[in-house]
Formats: sequence, structure tokens, C-alpha cells
Amino acid sequence: MNFKKLLQNEEGFTLTELLVVIVIIGILAALTIPKFMNVTTSAKMTEAKLLLKQVYNLQKAYYMENDVYAQDLQYIGFEQDKTKTEGGNARYIISIESATDAEFKVNATSIIDYDKDGVFNVWSINQDGRLLQEIAD
Repeated sequence: MNFKKLLQNEEGFTLTELLVVIVIIGILAALTIPKFMNVTTSAKMTEAKLLLKQVYNLQKAYYMENDVYAQDLQYIGFEQDKTKTEGGNARYIISIESATDAEFKVNATSIIDYDKDGVFNVWSINQDGRLLQEIAD
């Protein structure tokens, strides 16, 4: 078999075809990356919700024993994990905003600005178990 004939019969992609494929991949990436970012942000916000529900349950147990809600997380046995800035994994700082014998409010404040706009995500929970996003990021 002649090598020159073999090369002449070879078919490949033209530069135009390759550019069209690259443009299509770019368009698909531009459409999917923002949706992926929204999914990861909502997954990170789940951390705040879970921590707040844990504090809610601990507050309710403390109330059953003491007829008052705890004003300190240590009283209910909640220990904050180390945050990302401290070398840990936590993305939220949990704090008790207010606590009386009838009600409480606990906040989860993000330490990460997810969309880099200078606003940090804040969630809260009260004695009724109502989760509320106080500040959206």
C-alpha cells in the first residue's frame, strides 16, 4: 500500500468544525456553571439550618428542665466547631441573640461571602422552630 495514498484518503476535522465545537462547549459551560454555583451555595446554607435546628432542640431540652431558655450556648452543651478561618470546616458562627423565660432567637452568621458582594448570609431560629433567612447572600 502506498503511504501517500493512505494520507490522501485520511479525513479529519476542519478548523471551522473544531471552532464550532469549542463555541458550543463554551455556551454549555456558561449556562451550567451559574446553576452549579447556586446549588453549592444552597448546600452550604444547609449547614446553617442544621446547626440552628440542633440548637433549637438543645434549647427546648434546657427549657424543660429549667423553665427558661439558655442565654449561653455552653449552658445547653452546644460546642461550635472550628470555622474555616480557624482551620476547621464550619462556615457559620452560631450565637444566641436573645433568650428569656418565654422566647429565644439564635443566629447563624456566615463567615464566607459566597458571592463576593460584601454581604454575609444570616439565618435565625426562634422558640417556635421558625427558620428565617435574615440576610441573603
